[in-house]
Amino acid sequence: MPFRFDNTYARLPASFSARVDPTPVSAPEWIALNRDLADELGLDPARLDSDEGLAFLSGNRVPEGAEPLAAAYSGHQFGGFSPVLGDGRTILLGEVVHRDGLHRDLQLKGSGPTPFSRRGDGRSALGPVLREYLVSETMHALGVPTTRALAAIWSGDKVYREEVEPGGVFTRVARSHLRIGTCEYFASRGDADGLRILVDYALRRHYPDQADVENPALALLEGVAARQARLVAQWMGLGFIHGVITDNMSLSGETLDYGPCAFLDRYDPAKKFSFIDRGGRYAYGNQPNIAHWNLARLAEALLPLVADDEGEAVRAVTVVLEGFPDRFRAAWADVFSAKLGFPDGQAGDLAEGLLALMAEQGLDFTLAFRHLRDAAAEGRDEAFLAQFPRPESARIWLDTWRARLRDEAGVPAEVAATAMRRANPVFIPRNHRIEEVIAAAREKDFTPFHRLREVLRRPYEEQSDAAEFEAPPLPHEEVRTTFCGT
Repeated sequence: MPFRFDNTYARLPASFSARVDPTPVSAPEWIALNRDLADELGLDPARLDSDEGLAFLSGNRVPEGAEPLAAAYSGHQFGGFSPVLGDGRTILLGEVVHRDGLHRDLQLKGSGPTPFSRRGDGRSALGPVLREYLVSETMHALGVPTTRALAAIWSGDKVYREEVEPGGVFTRVARSHLRIGTCEYFASRGDADGLRILVDYALRRHYPDQADVENPALALLEGVAARQARLVAQWMGLGFIHGVITDNMSLSGETLDYGPCAFLDRYDPAKKFSFIDRGGRYAYGNQPNIAHWNLARLAEALLPLVADDEGEAVRAVTVVLEGFPDRFRAAWADVFSAKLGFPDGQAGDLAEGLLALMAEQGLDFTLAFRHLRDAAAEGRDEAFLAQFPRPESARIWLDTWRARLRDEAGVPAEVAATAMRRANPVFIPRNHRIEEVIAAAREKDFTPFHRLREVLRRPYEEQSDAAEFEAPPLPHEEVRTTFCGT
């Protein structure tokens, strides 16, 4: 089998993980194999799409060269510190080398219990498998740093949650699964040697140009802060709500774990979907604040390595943390200015004005920007203005936007329209469409999954045969709550 493993994480000290094999499932069947991604990973898609490949990616057989393990980490969940979380229902098979020359983790999700399962079954219901496949691959197509989906498999087993569900196994591909909580795990144990090994490993894997700097811990904090500022701004620009960005903030700067995630329909900065987020801690508009809070926890964990003198260490990390809000605001202005056709963050104030109108009048987030991109050319305002119950204020905003494009930015309408088509998707994985996919899949009908999967491969393109996937939900279709799957 063409898995050419080079398992760097497995070569770290034993304290970093627990060795554990996947638990076989009873009757695995393919749902989806991402042949394009397989090819990028140097895997032979034809050989992988076989009974042998199915056995490997369902956890029924360990491929040669794999060194299965469950990673150890801590984390803060809803503000409370859990000293031991770890991979409770995921198992890292090993690492392969992408065509870009960088390592990628191959991780099975739903592959059985590990020493970190905390009495859990280590399994995944089918719904979260399909949700993560669709959303992670769409995020990749949208240009957002993210883990990827290599395979989704029907396990043939039942999973017991609030009700009995069919089970699935998901193969996730990531630059790594290192988290802020991985640093906290060693810091909370006073294991300075382990923390130092981790920092050096993370820099060499994700920030190689910083691997030999004088202060590696501070360089890691700065690198993670910069990538997370950009990442969260990109989420906001798509109306994406992660739902659990506590123990799931990666050191690589990728979007990690698509549990109770969702996309906005009607724009509301206080919107949340996660069933367990009762107070809205991880609501859409609070995501930059939580990212900042998480970075503070990373800074605390790294303090012993930043400087021997605690006061000096605190001063150094404080500079990074205090710079995060400005870094995020600049990234946010870049993202939303691009959505309005402006270069280099020139239209952050205009974007804020439009969002205020959208919130006041209850506009659909994706459709508002989708129709605005069509209004970039003169005389095509009707669809944009028709979304507003009271269009007078929107018309004033539209006139201001067009005048500033012309007079301040000097951007011709056609150029703006082209740029906006690259920044404003036509299609997103709308929550009600994903629920339709999951409902059909419970009856072993994967036609809606494959149809939606194909549409979402090209989210920025007009697709005349897929117009129904643009539409927001009808009142009876609206999804109000999502679940993490555990």
